[in-house]
Amino acid sequence: MLSRQYLNNRLIYLTLVAGAVVLCLTSCRRGVDSSATSRSASSSIVLKDVSKSSGITFRHTDGSSGEHYIIEPMSAGLALFDYDNDGFIDIYFLNGAPLPGYKGPPNPRNALYRNNGDWTFTDVTDRARVGDTGYGLGVTVGDFDNDGDPDLYVNNYGPNVFYRNNGDGTFTDITSQTGTAGPADYVGAGALFLDVDRDGFLDLYVGNYLRFDPSMNVVRMIDGMRSYPSPRDYLPIPDSLYRNNGDGTFTDISEASGIASVKGTAMGMVAADVDNDGDTDIFVLNDVAENFLFINDGTGHFTESAIERGVAYNAYGEENASMGVDCGDVDRDGWLDFYMTAYEDELAVLYRNLGGGYFEDVTQLTGAGEGTYAHVNWGVGLVDLDNDGDLDIFIANGHTEDNIEARSSATAWRVRNLVLMNDGKGHFRNITDECGDGLAPVEASRGAAFADLDNDGDIDIVVLNSRSAPTIIENRTNNGNHWIQIILEGTKTNRDGVGSQVTLTAGDLKLVQEKLGGRGYQSYWGSRLHFGLGQHNHIDQIEVRWLSGTTDTLRNVPVDCFIKIKEGTQRFEVLRLPRAKGSPK
Repeated sequence: MLSRQYLNNRLIYLTLVAGAVVLCLTSCRRGVDSSATSRSASSSIVLKDVSKSSGITFRHTDGSSGEHYIIEPMSAGLALFDYDNDGFIDIYFLNGAPLPGYKGPPNPRNALYRNNGDWTFTDVTDRARVGDTGYGLGVTVGDFDNDGDPDLYVNNYGPNVFYRNNGDGTFTDITSQTGTAGPADYVGAGALFLDVDRDGFLDLYVGNYLRFDPSMNVVRMIDGMRSYPSPRDYLPIPDSLYRNNGDGTFTDISEASGIASVKGTAMGMVAADVDNDGDTDIFVLNDVAENFLFINDGTGHFTESAIERGVAYNAYGEENASMGVDCGDVDRDGWLDFYMTAYEDELAVLYRNLGGGYFEDVTQLTGAGEGTYAHVNWGVGLVDLDNDGDLDIFIANGHTEDNIEARSSATAWRVRNLVLMNDGKGHFRNITDECGDGLAPVEASRGAAFADLDNDGDIDIVVLNSRSAPTIIENRTNNGNHWIQIILEGTKTNRDGVGSQVTLTAGDLKLVQEKLGGRGYQSYWGSRLHFGLGQHNHIDQIEVRWLSGTTDTLRNVPVDCFIKIKEGTQRFEVLRLPRAKGSPK
């Protein structure tokens, strides 16, 4: 039964949105791109494409041969994390693998690039021993054994791979030991590290798209041309949840936890405390099907509640071809919202948290779908690109169909990515044309990830492009705004602090973030929590609500620095991380 608060909020919302829906319904349904909206104000966000000088030679393959296997457009995500704990964030790219008939470059594999600290990167895949040759789709990172270094999990079509970080720049494949390979005919999706039962160990959620082998390929023709099948041509399957036993092994609790009670076609996913009750819930996007929102009862048992909580469908009551999702407090009301990307002829969706974990689609009211309707959207990040204290939106675009131009003039396989700038009140404006050449590349983008690659205080961007080289984007915004980045170290909580919430207060500015263990389109980033502070040059208070239930409160915190907060100490440590050489800032 729905709560009285939810029903009242829904009535208010529907009253407000009715006019907006009537006005825009016709233009949206006809494919008019709302990016034509007037752009009277100029952007303060400056993004620079530094791909050519980065030293990165990785090139993605989807293993295609013209047979249009359904898994080809789905690859892949990527991860940003400091694998060797040298203070610089490194890049891990997923790759596809040869499918029957493939005649492309030989021996494609995943690749790990070490950040050299000067805006160049070195391929260390061989030394690190993480060059998996499986068909990569999703990836997540987390310190599953609480030993102080980040471990790596890759979700494939075929057996998945679990890498333990040895702490010396190398990894060991422990998939067999952990029992997390999954069925050989499962097509992977996103993956998450999270602590479902708050026992101090990271558990593992593995998204499953569908069952497939090449003999199951469905031949589909549209306008006389080959096209990719729909996920509706295949049966949905349940996702998997593995409980960390604390001894290097995992137990499959998919059935016992309630996760396997429903079946879907998983894509992107994120885990966060949406109802502020102190435990971690899970939001899973399904392709051309209703989404799932698993509400945790506090013990690691979940109830699927997406319909009653307002995130199963969009405002029209329709299923989206849901792709990627991120989570953040877009309107600074203290509740975590969701932003979801979608398919061509669908708007991306901003689900506003009304309180208590009940949501409304406020895309039309906020402008959060501007520029998204004409294209297929994939990777997404809610990130403060200009350090002004609110979350902007970056969206990676690219069609599934590599021949789409032959039957549609409204979109393309390769298109530009998007930036929507937050006005500070939770309303957005498309500023893609104003950001610099970082948004000039025209690619079929998939995963996108966000981190401060040069330790200068702002968020840079890495985009994985299908059948192409990645795009590396340096944030060169220089507006004088302040910032802080926070590293959490749990003691009773898992060491990464995943599932813990941080509330920052600086004068009239109040910001909330949660440490997440996977997000976007099948990707991972966010080992450091980044807060833009605008012109506030002093932080009054930082409160950490650890997943264990303990709270640390810190006062009079400096700005423009990196700090570490260790659970239970009521203290912070200012970290002196190295700055990148050659940065213009």
